[in-house]
Amino acid sequence: MSRLGNTSVTSEHIFMAAQKFGTPFYLYDEQTVLDKCHDVLKMPNAFGLSVSYAMKANSSRALLQLITGLGIDLDLSSLNEGKRAHLAGIPCSRMMLTTQDVPLGPARKDLEEMILKGMRYNVCSLRQLELIADFAVAHQITLSIRLHPGVGAGESVTRNTGDKYSCFGIHLSDIEKAMALARQKGVVFDQVHVHIGSGGDPELWRSNIDRELSYVEKYLPDVKIVNLGGGFKEARMPDEKPVDIQDLGLYASNKFHQFHQRTGRKLVMAVEPGTYIVANAGFIVTSILDKKSTGEDGFNFLIADAGMEANSRPLLYGSRHPFFIISRTGELLSSEFDLSELYPEADYRVVVGRCCESGDSQSLDAHGHIIPRLMANPEQDDYLVIGGAGAYVAAMSLANYNSYAIPAEILLRTNGTFQCIRAEQILEQMIQNERSL
Repeated sequence: MSRLGNTSVTSEHIFMAAQKFGTPFYLYDEQTVLDKCHDVLKMPNAFGLSVSYAMKANSSRALLQLITGLGIDLDLSSLNEGKRAHLAGIPCSRMMLTTQDVPLGPARKDLEEMILKGMRYNVCSLRQLELIADFAVAHQITLSIRLHPGVGAGESVTRNTGDKYSCFGIHLSDIEKAMALARQKGVVFDQVHVHIGSGGDPELWRSNIDRELSYVEKYLPDVKIVNLGGGFKEARMPDEKPVDIQDLGLYASNKFHQFHQRTGRKLVMAVEPGTYIVANAGFIVTSILDKKSTGEDGFNFLIADAGMEANSRPLLYGSRHPFFIISRTGELLSSEFDLSELYPEADYRVVVGRCCESGDSQSLDAHGHIIPRLMANPEQDDYLVIGGAGAYVAAMSLANYNSYAIPAEILLRTNGTFQCIRAEQILEQMIQNERSL
């Protein structure tokens, strides 16, 4: 059996699942999720560690239940994420809401009810603070505050959440105003949150620790939890290097100890990984529908039965995902992690989907240009598997473009069985909210 990357998924698993469920579908590896969760929970820390999973990475109910079952809480980006998690049986007391939204009307009532049930609220703007202050004080509820440091890092410009091109959190230029309003209202901040981006330079993540502790010392005398955000770099491709989270934990632990020696304050470290936990646990399993060529000076195309509508990351970011070619009998014909038997002069191919869109390719650069990739030459009905698809893939899909259905989600359990955790969408579901003239 041939494994797909650094997971327990094999080509035989792909064959069996494809025979049982039909393509396309998302496949998640339970063992990889468990291993990644345990890695994060073992991060070194000085005076305690709080871990929350960034739910926006993948909101599938079964995965939420699996991850929270290990003692990891949830980082929410919207009120609906909280409602969704609550419907999955997860109590509000295990959630923190960090959002650009300003809940008003009925949503405001929902927000207050969830806060009263224990949900943490992370204030991200002066307006949010103004609207929540009286409620928080009346109910003796402490709040968290997200600060905008003016410095960020990410795998792409669009994933940098800390520089002047993003507006996440209260900018340092407004921090005095925010602290004055908090003092006036009697608001207590017992947590500070600074997230600078996803997949960026670990050195900048380290410097963010120093920066955030300086804010605590200067502005926030009641803070007990320092939330460093997430954004741990994960390696989807074999030429990428993942972050060493144990090393980051050691750095943070030393800094928290130094802070304690200087101030007498013992602070709990909080982190919010998403990609790191689920990215490499996920695959998109597709079938090769057709093969085309655009001539001697063109490209050799493989048409798969899922593309940009199932994975928009290459189109949005120029993101790279590993490819695996598996025969219709379950033989691994080529793996992104071992291309030694392929021939560069003959085996470069372009993977596209079915959508009527030139950008429907799974291999694009940051400017939307096609990048041919080295892989085996499959036959029709062989399988093309796209790796690194556990985070920001199903959750960020271009659902129903060209009226294609949302694929099923399948979980490979640790005992080797398959469980459907989300059924494939049917046409009736796609059109159920439409109204005729």
